[in-house]
Amino acid sequence: MSRTSAAPAVPPPVAVPHTLTEDAVAIFTGVLLISVGVAFFTNAGLLTGGTAGLAFLLHYATGIGFGKIFFVLNLPFYWLALRKLGRAFTLKTFIAVLLLSVLTEAQSQFLQFAQLQPVYAAVAGGLITGTGFLVLFRHRCSLGGVGILALYLQDRYGWRAGKVQMALDCAIVLLALWTVEPLRVAWSVAGAVALNLVLAMNHRPGRYMAV
Repeated sequence: MSRTSAAPAVPPPVAVPHTLTEDAVAIFTGVLLISVGVAFFTNAGLLTGGTAGLAFLLHYATGIGFGKIFFVLNLPFYWLALRKLGRAFTLKTFIAVLLLSVLTEAQSQFLQFAQLQPVYAAVAGGLITGTGFLVLFRHRCSLGGVGILALYLQDRYGWRAGKVQMALDCAIVLLALWTVEPLRVAWSVAGAVALNLVLAMNHRPGRYMAV
């Protein structure tokens, strides 16, 4: 009778931290993608969730540039990031927020649309923005606000960041019903769902842990 030997246990892969160069390239790539998504939303008159959604509402109401409002709204969230997620995460997030504020202010010089259908802007803008957020999340970075809260809850309780952010984003977009026509809000909700589906399917605890 032959004896079958047990297969040797395969040791788990060792996580290798990202280098500063990798982080820098990832932050620029992620923010650039998000700025393109923001351009889609802005040119179609749509909204999104999180602090970006609040910035859109204030931008439409006051005419102040999205980038300026977005930067200011994120300032209170750095305290939570510093206390719960560390200095490296907070610094990278601050840089990403500042870079997005600059890019969105200068976006019209590089990217213009002759015609943009709201449904296309919602879906394409949501997917592009979600991909940008995914790049940032995988390098322990966010764009402040809801992103910081979602990552903290995932690290602390194992809740998927994409699902947490989707729920909060849709709630914020629905608040726009007070000032925005329902059809535009409906397309905005579709954009928020598209954005967060990218995160829910691709950023799960245990599947990819940023270091």
